[in-house]
Amino acid sequence: MELWTSARRSKVIGVRVVLVYLVLLCTIGVESRKSSKWDCFEYAAVSCRVHSASVSDFGGVGDGTTVNTEAFQAAIDHLSQFSSEGGSLLYVPPGRWLTGSFNLTSYFTLYLDKDAVLLGSQDESEYPLIEPLPSYGRGRDADGARFSSLIFGNNLTDVVITGANGTIDGQGELWWTKFRAGELNHTRPYLIEIMFSTNIQISNLTLINSPSWNVHPVYCSNVVVQGLTILAPVRSPNTDGINPDSCTNTKIQDCYIVSGDDCVAVKSGWDEYGIAFGMPTKQVVIRRLTCISPTSAVIALGSEMSGGIEDVRAEDITAIDSESGVRIKTAVGRGGYVKDIYVRGMTLKTMKWVFWMTGNYGSHPDNNYDPNAIPVIQNINYRDVVAENVTMAARLEGIAGDPFTGICISNVTIGLARNRKKLQWNCSDVAGITSEVTPKPCDLLSDQGPGKIGACNYPEDNLPIENMEVQTCSSMLVT
Repeated sequence: MELWTSARRSKVIGVRVVLVYLVLLCTIGVESRKSSKWDCFEYAAVSCRVHSASVSDFGGVGDGTTVNTEAFQAAIDHLSQFSSEGGSLLYVPPGRWLTGSFNLTSYFTLYLDKDAVLLGSQDESEYPLIEPLPSYGRGRDADGARFSSLIFGNNLTDVVITGANGTIDGQGELWWTKFRAGELNHTRPYLIEIMFSTNIQISNLTLINSPSWNVHPVYCSNVVVQGLTILAPVRSPNTDGINPDSCTNTKIQDCYIVSGDDCVAVKSGWDEYGIAFGMPTKQVVIRRLTCISPTSAVIALGSEMSGGIEDVRAEDITAIDSESGVRIKTAVGRGGYVKDIYVRGMTLKTMKWVFWMTGNYGSHPDNNYDPNAIPVIQNINYRDVVAENVTMAARLEGIAGDPFTGICISNVTIGLARNRKKLQWNCSDVAGITSEVTPKPCDLLSDQGPGKIGACNYPEDNLPIENMEVQTCSSMLVT
């Protein structure tokens, strides 16, 4: 054991020496006798890399028409040999890089230049078919197999997808048209999906026009998603922003999302498949999120939540022209639970509902779900909310015989729209308390009187993911 420890220590020291050398080269600038120029750039990441290459080195052409799928995969396959030697980085230079689906490797960074645009192919054959998620039992759009995402990874460790706000364009309009017309036999590809992996960072990119969901970490742990701008037409189908799914220890922060569906959707499997798989999503922090989604929620919990969702913390949330703030979606047959949800500091402008919970969402994968699988919804906390131009304050619908309990709402001021509903709080099969909430809540949420704001506590401890440090990395390429 001591020999192994000493060898590992020596390797770590060696990697650090190389990284320091790279930083010095990037600082002073180097040009060889053969007039090769070293181009250096810096980026923020949880892990720095020793080795680097450009997709151009593997035959990639950024002209917007050449298909680069093989170039990307060849580059990544080549760089995978350095996973135990300080890791590697693939640089995407300025240009328009048309590509189909490609697979990432471990101890690896994909970096997009600020003027780089990754264009998703509209050719279905460029997206291999893969098995349905085991916690879903089928694709979301259709039975059976699904198209692999544009950027895909499975069973990986230490992966960074980042850039200087480079762009990934899914070119989704053709996919949306086929979906609406019922012309797809398989579920549409996502932009980024990482499965069964740990230590994942997705940051500082612009994602546009995804065929379906944009970012989907599933069965992962230690995930950081930050600094993303995600844009899709507000009527585009199922273009969710960020969907952590059966993940543990996830941080989502400093993102701006315009979406045709939920901006963030926390999930954990679908009906009997999610129950059998049994992997919850837990320990999630969401902060400094700005959302526009006229037909969906800023943050949704569910509707696929059969593996359970717990300990989700959201703060400093801004929404403009969105359907609801935080929405809980579930149904008889889902099973599972949503519990220990904490939200504080929401600023909402032009909303249909501020608070929305529903126990009759429906939408089952098949007819084999268990009608006795009743979800448990409890300990849901909202505080410090200001909203304006709101049609209806709340629509809270539990399940008959299975009420949603432990709801706590405090320090909330809701300004109503001219076309407001006469009934502002529509409540059934729910139980909880409120304090200093305007307009007056329904009787099922008993008013505790003024000065009881602290009743809806927000945890003061940090989740483990908040201790993951980002460092400044330097990378160098020969041009």
